[in-house]
Amino acid sequence: MRLPTPVRNGWRACVLDYRPQHAPRLASLFHTTARRLVDASPTSARSSPENTQSHVPVLGDLFGRFHNYLRISVTERCNLRCQYCMPEEGIDLTENSQLLSSDEIIRVARIFVQQGVDKIRLTGGEPSIRKDIVDLVHGLDALRPLGLKQIAMTTNGIALRRKLPLLRQAGMNGLNISLDTRNPRKFELFTRRKGCEHVLRAISEASALGYDFVKVNVVVMRGQNEDEVPAFVEMTHDERVDVRFIEYMPFDGNKWGRQKLVGYREMLDGITRVYGDRVERLPLEANHTSKGFRIAGYKGQFGFITSMTQSFCSDCNRVRVMADGNLKVCLFGNTEVSLRDLMRRGASDAEIVETISQAIKRKKRAHAGMDILSQMPNRPMIKIGG
Repeated sequence: MRLPTPVRNGWRACVLDYRPQHAPRLASLFHTTARRLVDASPTSARSSPENTQSHVPVLGDLFGRFHNYLRISVTERCNLRCQYCMPEEGIDLTENSQLLSSDEIIRVARIFVQQGVDKIRLTGGEPSIRKDIVDLVHGLDALRPLGLKQIAMTTNGIALRRKLPLLRQAGMNGLNISLDTRNPRKFELFTRRKGCEHVLRAISEASALGYDFVKVNVVVMRGQNEDEVPAFVEMTHDERVDVRFIEYMPFDGNKWGRQKLVGYREMLDGITRVYGDRVERLPLEANHTSKGFRIAGYKGQFGFITSMTQSFCSDCNRVRVMADGNLKVCLFGNTEVSLRDLMRRGASDAEIVETISQAIKRKKRAHAGMDILSQMPNRPMIKIGG
């Protein structure tokens, strides 16, 4: 098949004169090209991966998705014990010698950025309790000339406040702060620890320090905190925060059940009953994970992450490297490949790039439905990274 001239010329310009700033254009061209190839190819060719893999970028899969967003878990340790994240009996921690070192994390990040990743989010466990977290952000910030645009972190906020200025100075752009209830007593039930007031203060101080974005992640579970949804929306009245209501998802040891799931439609209906026609839908962003809304006149916004009731696999641009160095191309997939072992065997960057490429090419079109997922083996969330 001969591609239209604008598409051919676009590829030629990006490939022959590649610059880090070309990554978004390259992703768009790849998506267009892949769709044209699939639409125009005979059925026999479409079903033969070897016919297309040689033309797909390293971070592209066989369904037209380009993965420019990397999440790196930097620790399995945490100072909370949240119900949906960690089994009640705890977890067996990986030995420190088997976790990625700071130098290995930076190397992995550099390799991904050189292939087109422009967003990195640090996760855990709780990344803020890592002693060298500020130095790690400094190291990632040094990758910006290669094309990295955004550094963010998912955190529970407990130990965050004193590090907020240092992280911002080191190059951190944004924060996702987890808070499932504003009620101190319920907070203890959710997390098996105290500290609700520390998280609330961290959210306010992060907003005041000028981070590019502060998102508040709320996992909604029936019978526990669905009644607080309007109160969380009200947080957006005076603060420029993005509250994101997350449908409860199944992971090893979190005792997921369909009866505990509160779907986004139900949550949105409840918000609409409170705010009426002041609820405004926001345009969907590229590679969105959240369906966004705001209340007219409010400074912030809110949204829903609908992994269970309306998956967004077709636009997925995310891959994960876990604290032990395993690459996971789908949050709900149980296939992993060890980048740590490759590095420690002396693999070259080119060999690591090839391993990453092959793993992404094996990524499925979509994850299974919620009831099947609940029966599939997977890691506890704390050992994956949010």
